[in-house]
Amino acid sequence: MRIVIAEDDPLLREGLALLLRAESLDVVATASDAGGFLAAVDAHAPDVAIVDVRMPPTHTDEGIVAAVEARRRRPDLAVLVLSAYVEQAFATDLLAHGSARLGYLLKERVGRVAEFLTALHRVAGGGTAIDPEVVAQLLSRTRPDNRLDRLSPRELDVLALMAEGLGNTAIAEKLFVSEGAVHKHIRNIFAKLDLAPTDRTDRRVAAVLHYLEDGRRT
Repeated sequence: MRIVIAEDDPLLREGLALLLRAESLDVVATASDAGGFLAAVDAHAPDVAIVDVRMPPTHTDEGIVAAVEARRRRPDLAVLVLSAYVEQAFATDLLAHGSARLGYLLKERVGRVAEFLTALHRVAGGGTAIDPEVVAQLLSRTRPDNRLDRLSPRELDVLALMAEGLGNTAIAEKLFVSEGAVHKHIRNIFAKLDLAPTDRTDRRVAAVLHYLEDGRRT
């Protein structure tokens, strides 16, 4: 696995590189700003990019913008975004063009090495990894009345785990139900959110986006 790291904090940047190399992963380049990151992507053709949301010069959304551009240049690039805080707009923007090979983690998750590496490998393998804390904080925000009110408590549980990037098998294990039950719940979610099979968008992604954008108090 070839990895490029884009992080303006030198301690975190070098710490990540040391951690990943200790796991026998190939860190081919590191960068401290968006321009250096894109140059590294062009030069090294990595499999995965680990990108900080806020980077120089304005420390706003340079990392997200650069990640989107990197994916435009290399559509097969897996991207794991790191953020110090839950930033709803960035989380939803990241998923807006599809969830495959994408992750959004809080930086504190890096200190939980096993969880961080699991998320990295999930994203590299084509999956999605959204920090549970991101989902939990989004859930605590109230929003106007919306279609999520149609879902049962169990369907909301399933949708929350979908938002974390879990597949049907993992959801079934988490909830101690069969995969068939999970599949049925997901069909009901699609129906209640008015996501028709003929929709051109990925219904699973659309359901997760609706969930993240609207939030829910449990």
